[in-house]
Amino acid sequence: NHEFNFGLPFLKEAIDDAAFPYISANVFFDDADDNPDNDIPYFQPYVIQKKVVLDNAGNSHELNIGYIGFVPPQIMQWDKSNLETRVIAKDMVEMANKYVPQMKQQGADVVIAIPHSGLTTSSRQGGDENASYYLSQVDGIDAILFGHAHRTFPGDASYNNLNGVDNSKGTINGVAAVMPGFWGNHLGYIDLKLVNDAQGNWQVKDSQTVLKAIAKTENRVTTALVESDIAITEAIAQDHQQVSDWVSAPFAKISAPIHSYFALVQDDPSIQVVTDAQRAYVEKITRGTDLESLPILSVGAPFRAGRGGASDYTYLQAGDVSYGNVADLYIYPNTLKVLQLSGAEVKEWLEMSAGQFNQIVPGSSGSDLINPDFPSYNFDVIDGVSYQVDVSQPAKYDKNGTLINPQASRIINLQYQGAAIGLSQEFLVISNNYRASGGGNFPAVNASRIVIDAPDENRQTVADYLIAETAKAPASGFDPSADNNWSLAPLAGTSVQLLSSASDSAKNFAAEAGLVFEGTNQDGFGIYRLELSATAR
Repeated sequence: NHEFNFGLPFLKEAIDDAAFPYISANVFFDDADDNPDNDIPYFQPYVIQKKVVLDNAGNSHELNIGYIGFVPPQIMQWDKSNLETRVIAKDMVEMANKYVPQMKQQGADVVIAIPHSGLTTSSRQGGDENASYYLSQVDGIDAILFGHAHRTFPGDASYNNLNGVDNSKGTINGVAAVMPGFWGNHLGYIDLKLVNDAQGNWQVKDSQTVLKAIAKTENRVTTALVESDIAITEAIAQDHQQVSDWVSAPFAKISAPIHSYFALVQDDPSIQVVTDAQRAYVEKITRGTDLESLPILSVGAPFRAGRGGASDYTYLQAGDVSYGNVADLYIYPNTLKVLQLSGAEVKEWLEMSAGQFNQIVPGSSGSDLINPDFPSYNFDVIDGVSYQVDVSQPAKYDKNGTLINPQASRIINLQYQGAAIGLSQEFLVISNNYRASGGGNFPAVNASRIVIDAPDENRQTVADYLIAETAKAPASGFDPSADNNWSLAPLAGTSVQLLSSASDSAKNFAAEAGLVFEGTNQDGFGIYRLELSATAR
């Protein structure tokens, strides 16, 4: 889906320069005639390539291997401004049912689906973001290479005990499948056993999926398991150096460190600097307009909170700040959007965000606080209001935005300027194009509520803000400390467990925040204990 973040002209230029085919079977030109039968594919839907293979007797055979690709239909939400009126995206399974028979008719002996899509066994809704399971039920698909969820399959424990899923063999409803992690950290391959039937057709009779890591981490030391390709290293050396020099050049200064080690359990400087920057930007552009009188709230989320492993956290020491540091604070090329919402809708936004936490029994100890299935980038913090999260209550929404406990209320003491928030009061709420266009399925948050469609990237607002604030105190730099506008509600006699970095810097910040380091798990994460009776601020 990130292929579309920079617009179609940029994507077209990248594809024109590529010496290999791009395929996607569910993106079409928007002809605006409401007739799906004449829609023209925007990309080549599939490709069939010949491959010579040897059988176990040493005889060669020429097979036709078909590949068909898919992107999440949600690109139309996440990149609405880039795609609307230009293209449409259709359901992955419907397009598989359309094109796979064509591939077979054109001689494909084996069909491999390549969806940028995760794995869930929940009931199919149509237009699903995570459709790999449903694609395994499409007749004619022999193997699935999938991604998007930043997990590994087979192997990730979250895929144990799912109906129809073999998390050792690597099959989904009997179809071989692999998801090789993220950021190139694994090589995934599928070994198919093929037999030729009496009619001369090749059939998959067995398979085994294997993942190989590119590195291993033991005792917090990471060791590469593969060698770099010298030809690639030499080819990009000059460009790499130019980019490295640019992103490393300091342009601002901070007087206190910024980190995201505990962004999921307390107000956090890595989010605070983003929300403050966004608010400064919107205050400026609304001055003198009809929107100037509306109070401004600003939304941020912890993009680096361990989702990519035990080292995936932000840590900037006090001192100089470079553009590389800003990219570390805000890793996505999102553009800034502003919605107009009521106080009641702001509360529901926070209720959805509070699904980040498991329900905790008061008086218990050792329970896991964080719900690992809830993406950390959907844990939105809203600055401009103050509130607490009562984790003894059940979550009101699940990770997909479905209302599961209508009477639940985890968000308590929600205040604006020291008084209970007016549920009918209108607010300007700053976010990004992903969230504002419906990404994450937050209640009432969609493109129809956007009142400012800004052209600037969120991270550029952060850079501009740091420059402006540093100019006010050039010697000492800008203080990015969090304002502690939210906290977990205290629960007497209750302690919980959570994971974060096991680095020395994380341990130091933990001690300052009242968390106790208790060791390191097998994945290199630090295990911390938090006393909820002491979280009130």
